[in-house]
Amino acid sequence: MSPLRDAKTLVVKVGSSLVTAAGRGLDAAAIALWAEQIARLVGEGRRVILVSSGAIAEGMQRLGWTRRPQTMHELQAAAAVGQMGLVQCYESCFRRHGLHTAQVLLTHADLADRQRYLNARSTLRTLLALGAIPVINENDTVVTDEIKFGDNDTLGALVTNLIEADALIILTDQRGLFDADPRSNSSAELVEEADALDARLEAMAGGTGSALAKGGMLTKVQAARRAARSGAHTVIANGREPEVLARLAAGERIGTLLTAKTVPLAARKQWLADHLAVAAKLKLDAGAARALQRDGKSLLPIGVVEVAGEFERGAVVACLDPDGREVARGLVNYSAAETRRIMRKPSSAIESILGYMDGPELIHRDNLVLL
Repeated sequence: MSPLRDAKTLVVKVGSSLVTAAGRGLDAAAIALWAEQIARLVGEGRRVILVSSGAIAEGMQRLGWTRRPQTMHELQAAAAVGQMGLVQCYESCFRRHGLHTAQVLLTHADLADRQRYLNARSTLRTLLALGAIPVINENDTVVTDEIKFGDNDTLGALVTNLIEADALIILTDQRGLFDADPRSNSSAELVEEADALDARLEAMAGGTGSALAKGGMLTKVQAARRAARSGAHTVIANGREPEVLARLAAGERIGTLLTAKTVPLAARKQWLADHLAVAAKLKLDAGAARALQRDGKSLLPIGVVEVAGEFERGAVVACLDPDGREVARGLVNYSAAETRRIMRKPSSAIESILGYMDGPELIHRDNLVLL
């Protein structure tokens, strides 16, 4: 039996292909069916947050554009126009079931800032307590390349962590994750269940730089890995399956179940782990990387061999092992300029070099999360 049967709080992400009519704006009939299924779940006592694509496609339809624009400002304009139709459609569909909707637009900057992160969490929890259905999308009208989530799979996972949901349901036009590309390998088999943190999943999903990686299955696997940090299971399933949400919630196995088998991170460390835009990178020697990963130690200046980028005290920085893999990230106690002066030096020398010592650690273990 699927663990979704006992899930009380669900984040449901629906892709563009499931809410638009082949590029011709929104599919109102399809959205009505999503509203009906979600209303049924709410009637069972579950809390549901909906992450929905479709704003740009609707904006293009309203503006009479036949080709997706290439410039950022035109995409933002299409999103601004389309968001009106998207929210209007969801509101009218949910109203038929006696439910209110709430529009929530987020950017990475909203979740990267600790105070705004906490505010967003409080708002979403309040909306759920009031019985409203939050309809979440990326704030495309103000987003830039530097702060955008990049895809609603990632956004769905971040929201899952934000409210500590029990499960993330990613609905797409594919059956789920296959062990090979089914388009080129007729013997590819559906992965019915796996550990969300299994390193082999990314290779199955196509790997970085492949045709599948851009907005495809890879982002869904990465979203499942991220959701697992807060203890949430993820299902990747075909949204065109009849009554898919009701069946999944009843415990039926559909698509691919990626389970969370690790102890959930504390809320503050979830925030650190989900801080997508790190200010800079610190390259560590083998001993420092081992001390973080194996021994759970703090990062000391002596273990840093290179500082890439600029940052101020309190910024979130990535920690790389000698092979360039990110092994941890955390809140740094010293600025980039100060770190360059004290790196490769013992902690006892910090005060004599800088004239003060905020602490012997560059990143204290309480402010550091392993990845």
